[in-house]
Amino acid sequence: MSPAPRYAYSTHGPSPHVLSVVLAGGEGRRLWPLTAERAKPAVPIGGRYRLIDFVLSNLVNSGLLQIKVLTQYKSDSLNTHIARGWRLPAMLEQYIEVVPAQQRTGKDWFRGSADAMWQSLNIITDEDPDLVAVFGGDHIYKMDVGQMIDAHLERQADVTVAAIPVPVREAAAFGIIEIKPDWEIVSFTEKPTNPHEIPGRPGWALASMGNYIFTTDPLVTELRRDQGEEGAHDFGRNILPSMVTAKKRCYAYDFTQNKVPGVLEGEHGYWRDVGTIDAYWQANMDLVQVQPIFDLYNSRWPIRTYTKPLPPAKFVFSGAVSEEGHARMGIATDSLVSEGCIISGGRIDRTVLSPGVRVNSYSHIEESILMDEVVIGRHARVRRAIIDKGVEVPAGAEIGFDPEADRRRFHVSEEGIVVVPKDAKIA
Repeated sequence: MSPAPRYAYSTHGPSPHVLSVVLAGGEGRRLWPLTAERAKPAVPIGGRYRLIDFVLSNLVNSGLLQIKVLTQYKSDSLNTHIARGWRLPAMLEQYIEVVPAQQRTGKDWFRGSADAMWQSLNIITDEDPDLVAVFGGDHIYKMDVGQMIDAHLERQADVTVAAIPVPVREAAAFGIIEIKPDWEIVSFTEKPTNPHEIPGRPGWALASMGNYIFTTDPLVTELRRDQGEEGAHDFGRNILPSMVTAKKRCYAYDFTQNKVPGVLEGEHGYWRDVGTIDAYWQANMDLVQVQPIFDLYNSRWPIRTYTKPLPPAKFVFSGAVSEEGHARMGIATDSLVSEGCIISGGRIDRTVLSPGVRVNSYSHIEESILMDEVVIGRHARVRRAIIDKGVEVPAGAEIGFDPEADRRRFHVSEEGIVVVPKDAKIA
């Protein structure tokens, strides 16, 4: 095989051959019903993006241009999105390729993240990389992966784990890392009930971001060992604790020190795990702030995606008044409006509109997320809601104003966000 594209920024001798693997087979049960018809990494966000776009953009922007995406659960929309929108020049041996579950090692589907890598081990043996970047496919952040690779090379590590401080009260949702002063990992515990606090920083714990740089030989050895044992066959529950126990060279990488071009101080260190409906809703609301803490407009670190070729958004009617005295004017404030949308005499505030949404006259939408081709009828009111693809909200309907009525008809989150599932029929 001819030489593959190399990591472009190494300061530690000849650039290593890096293969990137994105784990994108997750079901995302806590995001139901948004994941009832799609894999979690395929969930739309910010109007025109999908969760998978953030990790792929980070890898591509970092110069890592050989990427395999492991898929499994309800992956059709995810596969289509990648195939149509994420094409790199094959002539230069660059690619982003989907690898579905193949049952290469038996009749089981992926039993965990490490098992997914084991069942897809051929992608490593075929490419023969020096390093393997194993990244999750469903988090929101900006990261120059090259800086993490430099830290891995400088320490001659077997594995480097990207880490970020989180409040102790939230730590039970993450893999928690205990480190020495030089950031060597002392212990790795998945979702502990009593997490270690960061020394000198009470109330905070160091959490794994689910992003790893492995030196290839130790990774393959550990995957092989894991297959011979009982367990979850998971990186956080099995692979990393085993490597730490075996005194492998395991280090954490301080994500807060990562510098991305064009990122302002207020956005520095932003990372969101949108594992729940409430976290997903809040991540979208982060995007519509006047000074967003996650900026989609940074041309030096673009978030790339694929969308259909639709016409520009359109706002119509300039002040007509109905017989009831309601203003008829297409208005959007503190909102994201995607291509193909028509705001036809309605008003939206702190809202995200995906492509092809139509908001009809005298309606009012606030603090909500409307996915592709949603139609809002006249005089309808929607507040703190997520309305999935293809839903038509009838004229005069109200969503988000009567908690009891909403719970009878729809899914409502712990914090009161109403979720209307894909193609639902609203009476």
